Amino acid sequence: MARNTLPRGLTAFHPVVVISTWFGSGLLPKAPGTWGSLAALPFAWGIRAATGPTGLAIATVIVILAGWWAAAIFVRRSNEHDPRRVVIDEVAGQWLTLVAVPLDPENYVLGFLLFRAADILKPWPVSWADRDLRGGFGVMADDVLAGIYAGAALWVLVETLS
Repeated sequence: MARNTLPRGLTAFHPVVVISTWFGSGLLPKAPGTWGSLAALPFAWGIRAATGPTGLAIATVIVILAGWWAAAIFVRRSNEHDPRRVVIDEVAGQWLTLVAVPLDPENYVLGFLLFRAADILKPWPVSWADRDLRGGFGVMADDVLAGIYAGAALWVLVETLS
């Protein structure tokens, strides 16, 4: 299937596509995971500013569950293991990275960089989840694990530097 095409029966405005591509950011050319992570940041900022860390944590759980559902349908319809266009997993991982640190632009930049590094380098068990888990759960699992790694590293850095 071509890089930016949608699976059969899904249009750009279908809820599965809107959620799985995070409002189309996964359809942008080159590095869709990076675009998805970047597109996640203003939402995380707004949610955190309005509801605090608990609100962002709850929103992250909701995104993980909605992403699992949407990614499962997208994967099934596209017949791909982990479609690059699906970036809701990056949104979940990026938000998870930011949950435990104060709302600060520097924290968000560092959190973005740490999450992208963990998502790209895939330390174990991220690499295992990426390789061996299937379906919507598999799509989400590796980025959730990368978000845990990046979030722990970010928290340690913020605590150490403050």
